[in-house]
Amino acid sequence: MNESRGDYTALLLDEDHSEDAAVLDRLRRDPAVVFVDRLGQQIDSLRSLVPTPGPGVLDETPVWAYYSWRRTVVRLLGPASFRLLRLDRNRNKITAQEQERLRDVTVGIVGLSVGHAVALALTLEGACGGLRLADFDTLELSNLNRVPGTVLDLGVNKSVVAARRIAEIDPYVTVTLWEDGLDVGSVAEFLDGTDVVIDECDSLDVKVSLRREARRRGLPVLMATSDRGLLDVERYDLEPDRPVFHGVIGDVDVESLAGLGSRDKIPLVLRILDAGQLSATMAASLVEVDETISTWPQLGGEVLLGGAQVAAAVRRIGLGQPLASGRCRMDLDQRLDALTDPPTPRDLPEEPVDRAVPAAVSDDDAVDAVVYAASRAPSGGNVQPWTIAADDMGLTISVAPEYTTAMDVGHRGSCVAVGAALHNARIAASAAGLLGAVTVHDGDAGLPVATMTFGSGNDRELTDRYEHMLDRTTNRRPGVPQPLDDTQAGLLAEAASREGARLCLVTDRDDISTIGAILAESDRIRFLTPTLHREMIGELRWPPLDSVETGIDVRALELDSAELSTLALLRRPDVMERLGGQDAGRALGKSTADRVASSSAVAVVAIPGSTRRDYVRGGEATESVWIHAQALGLAVQPISPVFLYGVESAELEQLSPRYAAPLERLREELFDVVGAKAGEALAMVLRLSHAPGPSVRSERLADRLRRRIS
Repeated sequence: MNESRGDYTALLLDEDHSEDAAVLDRLRRDPAVVFVDRLGQQIDSLRSLVPTPGPGVLDETPVWAYYSWRRTVVRLLGPASFRLLRLDRNRNKITAQEQERLRDVTVGIVGLSVGHAVALALTLEGACGGLRLADFDTLELSNLNRVPGTVLDLGVNKSVVAARRIAEIDPYVTVTLWEDGLDVGSVAEFLDGTDVVIDECDSLDVKVSLRREARRRGLPVLMATSDRGLLDVERYDLEPDRPVFHGVIGDVDVESLAGLGSRDKIPLVLRILDAGQLSATMAASLVEVDETISTWPQLGGEVLLGGAQVAAAVRRIGLGQPLASGRCRMDLDQRLDALTDPPTPRDLPEEPVDRAVPAAVSDDDAVDAVVYAASRAPSGGNVQPWTIAADDMGLTISVAPEYTTAMDVGHRGSCVAVGAALHNARIAASAAGLLGAVTVHDGDAGLPVATMTFGSGNDRELTDRYEHMLDRTTNRRPGVPQPLDDTQAGLLAEAASREGARLCLVTDRDDISTIGAILAESDRIRFLTPTLHREMIGELRWPPLDSVETGIDVRALELDSAELSTLALLRRPDVMERLGGQDAGRALGKSTADRVASSSAVAVVAIPGSTRRDYVRGGEATESVWIHAQALGLAVQPISPVFLYGVESAELEQLSPRYAAPLERLREELFDVVGAKAGEALAMVLRLSHAPGPSVRSERLADRLRRRIS
């Protein structure tokens, strides 16, 4: 072991300490020593991090780092702030919590040709907090085809060259050197305090001794071989009886391996590397060893690839992630031979088609007009969870349970949709002079069925809403906040009360912001809950590839190209699993928060109870408010928080087991900010804004409408 650390580690000096200050003063008086001070830029970058670091980090005392081999002193952030800033761009491929775990890992590397690339990759990624490096050899010009040193390093011990580079990247990494390399007798000392062993040496006796001692201590051993991207993993920490080199060389005598020349090593090397799997260029080169070439070849790119492979494996071991014993090949030439054209992107039509249907279906068929009006009602995710049947005597609208979703707890959302369809049917029947008695009763499995008997009635208020009802649509465009006047607020409240509900109209800007935060967090939970995420993504339709008769046309989301591209990433369950594992993804609800913030008001329809019939009533009130709001020139967007139809705590637990408690808290916060009363339930949350018209309107699926022949 090298006890003289000053020629490969930085001397860290604190100007507030008298002894360090004296050293700095002496260095400043030396004209050959250069001082570099870029601390201000480092502090500015530190303050710009997201999230902003706390005072303990921002106020950390900086240091001066003296690099004797460069005759240079550099001013740097203290250890915590330096590490935070240097590794910030690792996030969240490696999370901040994972970086902290990796700080406790010490890696021993034997052989600093390929091993230099390994040490470099580990340092860049912060994949360990300590390195133990062993190599007896000095850097030669012929090494510079693969060792990331320079001509200024020629004649310097290879482990020192690597250590200096590490110190110049991160002076806080603990590095210990064995400049005499390892032999059979020093292997045990080298492995003291080591967590992972990297074997990149050429001595077969040391290779075998390393593995035997690592197996005795329960340490994993990794090796990259720089041919066809071969990575070898031996998990002696998990398999204490695993044979050395997976048993491919048998039980060899270590003493017989010492002193073997390059040519004499070839038979064992071929068994270790599996001769049949060598690249043709490597196999041909081995035939020429000691004839036309002195030893086996290695390419710089393959060595750097090996460094990346080993760093990835160390990261898995350090974080307790799955990594089996065995070997794999990442053959770059093979992958380059398999190049294929990428799939052609299926762009959305540049000019969305307005799919609204004419106001009147048929002048001589009023019943069809009523059925069509009912079908134009909104539903969660546009799943249209109903069956609508009609004949000359009347019309029925019933819940179709096969179209329910996880968020449709107790089919309450479906009941709201049925209520909205019933309200539309009443308007159309009144306009056609067919309005008659309406009843809501329990059908199969207690699910409500709404029935309207055709008569000869006409309600002027309902009839006046006919054109507005047909024009009703969802508008998700961001708006410009403008206050609602008392007349508008009164009309909307009356529209709800006429249908037996109460409208909670929120216009205070701070309250709207609070609601935006609540709904944004609900959206985040929806993304991170696997079942809810799967169903949400399943609702989206991407034309022209998908039919848009059901579900939500992604053009109707009113997203820009960057947001649509991000949505394509958010469709992936593995991405959500990664974010969920970190309890991250605060940006997942940003679009909702931004749109709520752009609203003029938030309208929440409250109903007097939580029976299914109450929710049907809530659906009628929601549609009434929606039609009136749009008639007043307001853009309307329904927002369904995850907890909307979960009335009981047990229902929230079933809806999202991991986030049940936060959902209950969010529900209570929303009830509080909108002023809901005891005993009330919420049927719908509507965002009201002043915005341009929507890009598209939703289609409806005709096969859920039935006309009976009397």
